[in-house]
Amino acid sequence: MQISDINGALQPLKGRLLQHPLYDKIRTLDDLHCFLEHHVYAVWDFMSLLKALQQQLTCTTTPWLPVGNPEVRYLINEIVVAEETDLAMDGKRQSHFEMYLDAMNQCGANTLAVQRFLEDIQKTQNIFVSIKHAEVHPKVRAFLDFTFRVIEEGKAHKIAAAFTFGREDLIPTMFTEILKNFQQNFPQTDLSKLIYYFERHIELDSDEHGPMAMQMITELCGDSATKWNEVLEVSQQALEKRLGLWDAIEEMVIEKASCV
Repeated sequence: MQISDINGALQPLKGRLLQHPLYDKIRTLDDLHCFLEHHVYAVWDFMSLLKALQQQLTCTTTPWLPVGNPEVRYLINEIVVAEETDLAMDGKRQSHFEMYLDAMNQCGANTLAVQRFLEDIQKTQNIFVSIKHAEVHPKVRAFLDFTFRVIEEGKAHKIAAAFTFGREDLIPTMFTEILKNFQQNFPQTDLSKLIYYFERHIELDSDEHGPMAMQMITELCGDSATKWNEVLEVSQQALEKRLGLWDAIEEMVIEKASCV
């Protein structure tokens, strides 16, 4: 098995994600706020997948030792630099999560729930307890729980699968669709930071991070049929959890609209 086989097997799930009715439901500023206030958890937990890979595939402790494959070290460190310390719209350095929070604030979305979630993580020192406490839809909770179950298992190729096929490989196309809706539906609202964030992701993931992540999977699996099969299984689960997240947001958008 190789990358092309994984991509082929995942096409039905990818198709469902790329044609999800959620995109057409984001028609008002309230709809947009609802989307941002729940998608932000996926923006946040993405960084934990990334840092878990960095811990697995590079040396992050002292004394330093040349851990693992240098090509893989390079790939993951390159992605970390861009995701954790990218250039924001004003030219200053920020993580993509911080950019997203700034974009939410600019357009009036509420960041209090996710901020309380982060505070709870610091308080409990137990991510699974904090996920249970999170003020989110059960499917958003399931999305987060899956991410950290994969991380907790500690198998680099599985973490890389969730990262690559559940996130990086999908982001450019999904965000392009959402961005088109934003530009059409909210011409009077200042979404400059949000548009910058999406366009930056499209640029990085299409041109750099997507291909890098695919190469990382190939390096990690090598000739192991077991690892390739596990990559496929985790990738399918990751896409199903993303579908659940999209279903949850769509449900909440519809529910809010019916209350107006």
